[in-house]
Amino acid sequence: MLLKDILINSPVISINGDSSIEINNIQFDSRKTTSGTLFVATHGSATDGHDFIPMAIEKGAVAIVCEQLPANINNNICYILVKNTAIALGTMASTWYNEPSSRLTLVGVTGTNGKTTIATLLYQLFRELGYKAGLLSTVCNYVNEMAVEATHTTPDALALNELLAQMVDAGCTYAFMEVSSHAVDQHRIAGLEFDGGIFTNITRDHIDYHQTFENYLKAKKGFFDGLSSEAFALTNADDKNGAVMLQNSKARKYNYSLRGMADFKTKILEHSFEGMLLDMNDREVNVSFIGKFNASNLSAVYGAAILLEQDELEVLRILSMLSSVSGRFETLRAPQGYTAIVDYAHTPDALNNVISTINQILQGNGRLITVVGCGGNRDKGKRPMMAREAVDGSWKAILTSDNPRNEEPQDILNDMVAGLDVTQKNKSLTIVDRREAIKTACALAQPGDVVLVAGKGHEDYQIIQGVKHHFDDREEVRKCF
Repeated sequence: MLLKDILINSPVISINGDSSIEINNIQFDSRKTTSGTLFVATHGSATDGHDFIPMAIEKGAVAIVCEQLPANINNNICYILVKNTAIALGTMASTWYNEPSSRLTLVGVTGTNGKTTIATLLYQLFRELGYKAGLLSTVCNYVNEMAVEATHTTPDALALNELLAQMVDAGCTYAFMEVSSHAVDQHRIAGLEFDGGIFTNITRDHIDYHQTFENYLKAKKGFFDGLSSEAFALTNADDKNGAVMLQNSKARKYNYSLRGMADFKTKILEHSFEGMLLDMNDREVNVSFIGKFNASNLSAVYGAAILLEQDELEVLRILSMLSSVSGRFETLRAPQGYTAIVDYAHTPDALNNVISTINQILQGNGRLITVVGCGGNRDKGKRPMMAREAVDGSWKAILTSDNPRNEEPQDILNDMVAGLDVTQKNKSLTIVDRREAIKTACALAQPGDVVLVAGKGHEDYQIIQGVKHHFDDREEVRKCF
């Protein structure tokens, strides 16, 4: 593609050189630069792409997009000056791949908890409705039925547009994606045309990156600020920040709720470890999901499907057939008579939701044993909070390792234990080895009890001192069975 054609939708300040040259590929990683590359110098969390402009040119880049021109200008190179290279990368990636988001009905889901479940269920629902659809999620990406491994909740702008283009080529008409706060803040979704946005909830998470809760909230809100007047914005009325998301949005505004009046109202009529009977806008439906948080997630899925003009009864029929997403309140039955639940809950609020749900179903007729840890090199402030949630809601809490990364597991556990008083410490055990922690929980369980293994969910690895080791909570639980 000619450089001038790639730049057609990007806000360019100035062009220094020949914009009629042919471009073979776009890169923001200088190591991937080849002959004929357009190199975009973006700011990373650890490095600045502007420092790698000489390397990119040496490896064959013929054009450079930057926020400030280098001191030494190469007369054989075209330099494009922009205000924000991350935004420019998004718009250029979209143009390069022939604006795939405009050829799909694209719906984004953002919030602290529930993104994966809602996006995945919408993907499954629309496939069952007979459409070809794509999914971009934490667990796995799908181009219709073809699985593509996920490395980030929201990929970088180039990978994102490439996947959307693959969906278009595969005949998909719908695409559903998780939109992380990092992706909004880093402008990975710049240039995308969304037909709808869904807000789940917001609680403490990613403070290590955003520094303050206000910054985190602002990042989530930025997604809705960018929606067009033709898109819909569907928010959770049960979260006080649901209304905040809509304040500057031009989108058509709707909400869903379990507690009050809303466009899409859901009530739990009955629940057990087998599922729930729900009332959704005055129609009853049996689902195989468990817990208030899942009733809320299903309310969002139902609402989005109706806003996308699908038949209500057919939507409810298919919702009754769908099952939980991998590692999200995944229930395993032990031959010994207890129940094990594997869940991705890795924030205090998510852990509280899962524990509360289990206790509501148990109603005192069984004990809850919770296995939980906290990831290394992440928000240390939530560690004592996670420990307290686990201990206060459980008969016994076993604090253990969870992706220590480059930290010492014992140091992480010390941070967790520091949040407990003497009484709470007496209700907890500390076992560094996660495998042993799961074994101990299962050994303690009696018929009627529940073992909750929280934090990793679908993940099948542990990162220890930078090395990725295979580890799957579900496999470990089944070994105990």
